[in-house]
Amino acid sequence: MSRAMQCQSCRRWAQLPRCLAGSRGARSMAVCAAAVPGPAGRCFLRKILHTSSISLPRGCVRSLQGNSQESSAQPGSSRHGQSQLRNVASSAAIKKHQKSLSAWFSHQPNEERQFGPSFSLDAVHVDPVIRESSLEEILKPSPDLTIQNQLQQPRRKVISLQNLFDVDACGRQVKNVVLYGTVGTGKSTLIKKMVVDWCHGRLPLFQLVIPFSCEDLSHSHAHVSLRRLITKKYQHLRDVVPVLEASNLRVLFILNGLERLNLDFRLAGTELCCDPNEPVPPSAIVVNLLRKYLLPEASIIVTTRPSAVRRIPGKYVGRYAEICGFSDTNLQKLYFQMRLSQPGCSGEESQDRSSAEQENLVEMLSRNLERHNQITAACFLPSYCWLVCTTLHFLYFTRTVPPSQTLTGIYTSFLRLNFSGEVLDSSDPTHISMMKYVAKTVGKLAYEGVMSRKTCFSEEDLRQCFEVEMKTESELNLLEVFRSDVFRFFLSPCVQPGKEHTFVFTIPAMQEYLAALYVVLGEKKTLAQRVGKELSEVIGKVSEDVAVVVNIVSKVLPLRFLPVLFNLLKIFPRYFSRVGGKDKDAIAHTMAEELFKEEDYYNDDVLDQINSSILGVEGPMRHPDEAPDDEVFELFPIFMGGILSRRNRAILEQLGCSIKNLAAFEIAQAMKKTVIRKGRKGLPPSELMDYLFFLHEFQNERFTAEAVRSLRAVNLSSVKMTPLKCSVLASVMSTTCHEVEELNLTSCNLDSSSLRTLFPVLLRCKALHLQLNSLGSDACKEIRDLLLHDKCVVSSLRLANNPVGEQGARYLAEALAGNRSLTQLSLLHTALGDPGAEAIAQHLAENQHLQELNLGYNSLTDTAALRVVEVAKRHETLDKVHLYFNDISEDGKRELDSLRMDRDGVRALVFLTAGTDVSDYWSHILNVVQRNLPFWDRERVRQHLALLLQDLESSRSQTANPWRKAKFLRVESEVKKMLGKLQDGSL
Repeated sequence: MSRAMQCQSCRRWAQLPRCLAGSRGARSMAVCAAAVPGPAGRCFLRKILHTSSISLPRGCVRSLQGNSQESSAQPGSSRHGQSQLRNVASSAAIKKHQKSLSAWFSHQPNEERQFGPSFSLDAVHVDPVIRESSLEEILKPSPDLTIQNQLQQPRRKVISLQNLFDVDACGRQVKNVVLYGTVGTGKSTLIKKMVVDWCHGRLPLFQLVIPFSCEDLSHSHAHVSLRRLITKKYQHLRDVVPVLEASNLRVLFILNGLERLNLDFRLAGTELCCDPNEPVPPSAIVVNLLRKYLLPEASIIVTTRPSAVRRIPGKYVGRYAEICGFSDTNLQKLYFQMRLSQPGCSGEESQDRSSAEQENLVEMLSRNLERHNQITAACFLPSYCWLVCTTLHFLYFTRTVPPSQTLTGIYTSFLRLNFSGEVLDSSDPTHISMMKYVAKTVGKLAYEGVMSRKTCFSEEDLRQCFEVEMKTESELNLLEVFRSDVFRFFLSPCVQPGKEHTFVFTIPAMQEYLAALYVVLGEKKTLAQRVGKELSEVIGKVSEDVAVVVNIVSKVLPLRFLPVLFNLLKIFPRYFSRVGGKDKDAIAHTMAEELFKEEDYYNDDVLDQINSSILGVEGPMRHPDEAPDDEVFELFPIFMGGILSRRNRAILEQLGCSIKNLAAFEIAQAMKKTVIRKGRKGLPPSELMDYLFFLHEFQNERFTAEAVRSLRAVNLSSVKMTPLKCSVLASVMSTTCHEVEELNLTSCNLDSSSLRTLFPVLLRCKALHLQLNSLGSDACKEIRDLLLHDKCVVSSLRLANNPVGEQGARYLAEALAGNRSLTQLSLLHTALGDPGAEAIAQHLAENQHLQELNLGYNSLTDTAALRVVEVAKRHETLDKVHLYFNDISEDGKRELDSLRMDRDGVRALVFLTAGTDVSDYWSHILNVVQRNLPFWDRERVRQHLALLLQDLESSRSQTANPWRKAKFLRVESEVKKMLGKLQDGSL
């Protein structure tokens, strides 16, 4: 082997990392003699070897001339040289770099911690589908906004992230890869996972990974060398950077978000640069890296949006790959399974209960995906899968709602995660933010859909919103970029039968959010307002120049009318600004009118609507020919209020959508009178829940306090009070400390945790209705603590049709002994039995304020009933005890009938009769039966009604008074009518 060939094996050697074991020792280096021509090079190498502990290849050592006896270089094989390179790759510097990258790229954004438990990428990550593409497909003209083009899915080869740098079809090694995808397909998350995998040794193809954000590079205008650029960002690599060019270290550069950079590959625009130490603009470094003129052996992966792919000439790209998201439904299911089944997802509830609820959510979501509903098309984008999981976590596992957790906040943060203040096209001189463009165009489409109550849009609708007002080349270019990069993020083909040629919003609630943003930003203007604004701006700009000219002319010529004319001209901008202020009134009026639409009064509340849109509605599917239900847009005004909150305005400011503090204040002031006046009226329970949720989303404590203070009675009966709704109710009501006359939570699916959440609210309620809530002994323990609280003002408590049981009765008895506010207590049909009634009787004597006690339908026998009545006789205030529908014998009935209010101080309501007369409370008893019949045992009710009828007939036969007989006959007819309906099943 010739000496030249022997030295060829050393050409890739360069400086090795600084020895980390010593404190500040000299660097150990090995330099091939051929690197420095002539004697100077050989002399330099001898000096290096004198202080070096690194062995060089034998051929390189023999190439040295001179008689130096101090050389410490030892002969070694090329295999030993390769081991030195491996030592470089596994050096402490690179390990520190891996540790630093792992900590940084494993860090989840604030939204993950804010809207749910934070998960690591290793715990929750599903790789999206990646398909190999080509330059020819990318350069095809953008398709029109037609359903056929949107539905076409290219059938290209699927490639994994690990195989992106495999040889191409021609057998050439791929060095540059362009990975592109539309907004929301998961480019950034995929890169983060790639870096984390390398840090943990799961990407062995590369020994060093150096990621760069093109957004950061675009903000740097100073010249900088590649070496300085790397060491400035990654200080741990300061000793590795010198060997990048000369060693065969397998290096991967990651350039994320190339659309942020304006690259010029012309030699006249970007000069050639092969020296890593030469300062050049950051864009020039990127260009020369892609040209392979700088660090030609390095591999590069570039992520970008589709519109920016063509900025890199095809000759510099080895492979194009498109991220296609979760195009397979199984990937969507896998993501939801992993995300919703995490241990920390359900908060601090019991493990068994939370696990069952998580499994149920996953099962319902999977069934909805299998139906190929619109949500399947939406979850094609991984970012929407995140939104679905975050919304479900908000709906099901939220125990408290701090100001940062609102539904509007979820959607605003979701948009920030996906757009983060990006401009639509970095090459456009206007630099309009992507979100601002979306608000003006897609927001207009959304708003028109809300006003016309439609969710499906034809191609003509899209053209009207996107193309009608296009006047310049720049506007057409922006539309082209929007079509290729953003369109599918917001709109997708409709999957409903018969509507295949229309588009819908990918997530239904996003239509209402964008419509709200469109209105709040003031984009909804009439033609006169737009013309007036432009004219006002023109007059305002030229007014100063005209003033100078008029002053000069008026001094030379006696034209007194000129200053007067000019002053009149200056009035116009001030007048228009005053008229423009009416926009705030219009926004407030729109919000109030949409919030209290009477046609939406009896729909489900908005939180249940969102739940149904995600998990679907159980039951048979609608027939295609069946008339659809009217579309409802009750989230629209709620989103308007939420967008006006300070936190959401701050996030929207980052996205380029500015809403000034003064504008928000003026809208709130204009809205206050209308909203509070309408909210004071009696609203149906579901609509009242929407109103409370609106106040929560609005996040204006002063406004909320004034609105809540006007609510003296709160009726939420039959509203399914989830933990979130309970938290919203508690949060909104906590803005004031006024007493609530009545709180009706009948049939609201409450439990003990719900009562704990609502505890501060329940303290301030005089009349509290908790019937039909499956409240057991645990809940009664909470009620005991409530009634024993020194600030409790509850005077009427209704617990009918709850499984209180014996233990629950003991807790309530303890509460009765120490309570000072309760006057009415209803324990109708609460499974007390004789032991429960006995517990109540034991503590009843200690109570000094109770006036009415209902123990009906509790299977009480004579002993327990008489025991309660005996205690009631001695009670100072108790004058009425309900004992009907219990197992009381005839002897017990006669003894109870003998009670006299004037003598015994208590009245027992047992039957419809009172001796030989009809009871004054017969209608009350029958009304109680009729109201509770759907929840009682019908056969037992029938038996009790038969006994009541028998007792009526017996009492009627014992009286000779015709007036009394008529009263008996009337009551008997009512009981017979009820029995007949009960047997027919019509009651």
